[in-house]
Amino acid sequence: MSKSAAAGVTREFVGLDSPTAIRAGAGGHPCQGLYHRGIGRKPKIAMIATHYQIDFSEHYLADYMATRGIGFLGWNTRFRGFESSFLLDHALVDIGVGVRWLREVQGIETVILLGNSGGGSLMSAYQAQALHHHVRPALDGMRPAAGLADLPPADGYVASAAHPGRPDVLTAWMDAAVVDENDPVATDPALDVFEARNGPPYSEEFVARYRAAQTARNEAITDWAEAELERIRAAGHSDRPFTVMRTWADPRMVDPTLEPTKRQANLCYAGTPVHANRSARGIAAACTLRNWLGMWSLRHAQTRAEPHLALIDCPALVINAEQDTGVFPSDAQRIHAALASTDKTLCSIDTDHYFTTPGARSEQADTIAKWIAKRWK
Repeated sequence: MSKSAAAGVTREFVGLDSPTAIRAGAGGHPCQGLYHRGIGRKPKIAMIATHYQIDFSEHYLADYMATRGIGFLGWNTRFRGFESSFLLDHALVDIGVGVRWLREVQGIETVILLGNSGGGSLMSAYQAQALHHHVRPALDGMRPAAGLADLPPADGYVASAAHPGRPDVLTAWMDAAVVDENDPVATDPALDVFEARNGPPYSEEFVARYRAAQTARNEAITDWAEAELERIRAAGHSDRPFTVMRTWADPRMVDPTLEPTKRQANLCYAGTPVHANRSARGIAAACTLRNWLGMWSLRHAQTRAEPHLALIDCPALVINAEQDTGVFPSDAQRIHAALASTDKTLCSIDTDHYFTTPGARSEQADTIAKWIAKRWK
């Protein structure tokens, strides 16, 4: 048993090649993870959790599920820590490696996808592609990843503290007052959420203008990325990096009267929004042209959950965290509404994004385990 595993839980390291990536020269496998199960147990039901780029191998929920008799594979694709290189079709093939390992090596009969946080849209894309083969390569002229049309589908889908996709959450968080993407200081005072005369509280009129400007900012970056990619390709270049600044400015982070929940006011995942927004830390901070178009663009990216959720008809559970400072009840409601499943459940737990409040992770695990037990033996 791994020393870091909970009492009664054993962890097994899994390192595997992918149909489109082999073991690196330094030794690392493209697909890596940890399989958690109760000592002396041979589960027939297991969960798999994966994120776009965050390491989920030691996911906080793994030991909790293992002690409840459910296997848990915390799984990473080749893009862990390399978000700017992300390609959805290749990531889905890597997830398929994990699902197939559960079924063929561990003898798992029922596989449940856990879409946690950003992983919600990623795992919905996996299940939808396994059933409907609708995902295309990121750019015209690129060939689809080998094995993309041969993904083993899962049996159930759980979204926990998840948002509707990378383009959606970035747009909801990005600062609408930015007037020059190359100047982190330049600001339109009339759209500045940190300008006291604008609020909080913010008027309905201000929020409407702000949301429209956020969408316009995403679209403007897409316009530039399209043109810039065409320009540099003509010169023989394949891609280039760029930066997206000021992405901690969702009005809900500052004004608790907007979509009221039990969250702490004036807080985001990176601290106080006004300071986080002026730091170098943020989603999409390190981008490339291809990465923007494939990951963050409202217009082009296939990382938006709703088109995939509309193709998912397996049993589904959506869990909202009432104290979350970056994902909100409307996100859970959107996910639940978009699911094609007739057997779908929406519930809330009074905790933060990572379920760190006392007893919250046990409640989350109990909720999932009971939901599973009612449907699979």
